[in-house]
Amino acid sequence: MSEILSVSEITGLVKQTLEDEFDEVSVIGEISNFKAHVSGHWYFTLKDSNAQINCTMWRGLNSYVFFSPKDGMKIIANGKITVYPPRGSYQLDVRSMKPAGVGELQAAFEKLKQKLFEEGLFDEENKKPIPRFPQKIGVVTAIDGAAFQDMKSISSRRYPLAELVIASCRVQGEGAAEEIVKSIKLLNQQNDIDVIVVGRGGGSLEDLWAFNEEIVARAIFASKIPVISAVGHEVDFTISDFVADLRAATPSAAIELATPNKDDLFGYISEFSYYNSQKMFEILRSCRDEVTSHITSYGFRMPQDFIRNKTQYLDSVLYKFSNLADNKIVSGKTRIDLLESKINAMSVDSVLKRGFSYIKQNERVIARMKNFTTEESFLIKFYDGEVKIDGKEERK
Repeated sequence: MSEILSVSEITGLVKQTLEDEFDEVSVIGEISNFKAHVSGHWYFTLKDSNAQINCTMWRGLNSYVFFSPKDGMKIIANGKITVYPPRGSYQLDVRSMKPAGVGELQAAFEKLKQKLFEEGLFDEENKKPIPRFPQKIGVVTAIDGAAFQDMKSISSRRYPLAELVIASCRVQGEGAAEEIVKSIKLLNQQNDIDVIVVGRGGGSLEDLWAFNEEIVARAIFASKIPVISAVGHEVDFTISDFVADLRAATPSAAIELATPNKDDLFGYISEFSYYNSQKMFEILRSCRDEVTSHITSYGFRMPQDFIRNKTQYLDSVLYKFSNLADNKIVSGKTRIDLLESKINAMSVDSVLKRGFSYIKQNERVIARMKNFTTEESFLIKFYDGEVKIDGKEERK
């Protein structure tokens, strides 16, 4: 007899299998039902003519997306397949995305990329190693840009021994490509630059286009000094990224790749002074194996998955509560409007307007004939006026 599993157990097995097999996938499709939740997370569906898949992109990751996703937009989403146990459904946990549409610039990008690839400019055998302990780092970017300020701050914090030498240039617009080439060549004329960072902050395809120019690609390839390309955000890819010796997701990340962390160095020196080399290598091997075992295990990811599932559930509850509150308000307003209409319909003015009138005698409205006397004056009230009639005096 086969083992009997609970719903949670079978869902857990499916979840583990899917997430182990589809830890890194790229999916192309059309966005539908896109919702940017108040929590900052994105929920949407990717579909094609035959199927669809639910997608989630968490706040923090979606801040790197340089365009605004909309229904009907065709994109390429990169991430992993996960399972949301409360509904027993699988979904794509999106880590990055980019437009899939190919315009004139994109077509030119692909054409140049193919040309340089065939010439061997992207080959790994041509990549120069990045020095571990640089003394001088050349920077090719705009001196007044936020990217350079971030690089200065990170370099000072991580490895203050390194000196930044900036060759300032324009990074977008007409003539930017020529200035970038000039700055790379200028730094190559120095004999004490250990590595060059070429880049800028994020922007549109048009904003980043200077780093897709052929002259920039060839200048990077011809550089005798190792070059790190750091253009835009993580989702941005330029020709410079493929030609450079190393690609960084952002200018800040480039400085992190170019410099060691002083805290790590101090820790290394401290450990080395305490343990002999043989013991140190033994400990490092043991720790590496243990960390690798934990990182690759399914249980290591469970706490994070639990938090994400509860976060998604909370978003769903908040959305339902918001809809319920809105419906209650609309229903209450409709009821008030109906009651107000009924009250107005039964008002004295409304009745008189329909052709009725009433008699008032001795400051009282006469509702019965037995209460009316002809001996006293009375008043007949119409919608558009009133008539006062004197009563007949009683004869003795």
